[in-house]
Amino acid sequence: MIDPTQAFHGFAVPDVDAARAFYADVLGLEVTEEHGMLQLSLGSGPKTLVYPKPNHEPASYTILNFPVPDVEAAVDDLTAKGVQFERYGGTPAETDAKGVFRGGGPLIAWFTDPAGNVMSVIEGG
Repeated sequence: MIDPTQAFHGFAVPDVDAARAFYADVLGLEVTEEHGMLQLSLGSGPKTLVYPKPNHEPASYTILNFPVPDVEAAVDDLTAKGVQFERYGGTPAETDAKGVFRGGGPLIAWFTDPAGNVMSVIEGG
């Protein structure tokens, strides 16, 4: 029988060392390593598993959303740490010069980890 209280989520990266440096040093997350895999602490829920996959293909959708009280400040802070925000043109997700989507709903800006997986900062935290 499936026990949903024990469920966890994960995603792949081709380089665990680069992922550890990005998640710990750039994003400031608590990162632990065991058996060559990372575990990200994201609040009070289960940890997120980050596992190596040599033939990794980046997720083309947003795999992690980080709620923040001020998207503009988060974008400025992460940009200063070397994070490059995605620039999308046209509908439905046209972003401005900083990479912030202002087309309705909460402000959101997308970026990628070193493996190319898409993440966001989204106003509302």
